[in-house]
Amino acid sequence: MNTAMRTPKDRVRHTILFEILLLALCVPLLSFLLGKPLKDVGVMSVMLSVISAVWNYIYNYLFDHALLKLEKPLYPRSGKLRLTHALLFELTLLTISIPTVMIYLECSFIKALMVDIGFVAFVPVYAYVFNVMYDRVFPPPAAQIV
Repeated sequence: MNTAMRTPKDRVRHTILFEILLLALCVPLLSFLLGKPLKDVGVMSVMLSVISAVWNYIYNYLFDHALLKLEKPLYPRSGKLRLTHALLFELTLLTISIPTVMIYLECSFIKALMVDIGFVAFVPVYAYVFNVMYDRVFPPPAAQIV
């Protein structure tokens, strides 16, 4: 069972790369789909990105510790575990993102919810692919022999 955790430096790299790539994909697309200026969507997206980046770091740390408490290996991660990880992250982030979207895009709760549903549908797929690729490019640490 591999119980070696990623370093804080690696977690920061993971979070920054995750958010930069997500912004590069989503800001132009959202601006087009919502008919809102790129600047407005960009400001809102960067704000949500910073919030989600901080939460991502905390969430991943807590998730890994929960796996260890449950005596589960940290790596390799099954597709089911990766999907669960991504969905739980997105659901917890909804409590912050819906009010932020409402304020920055000056829209109703329903429209903000629809935007978030789009994210909730897209981001777990993105997170799954990103994390699989991240593990290939930056392999997780080997288990320490005690």
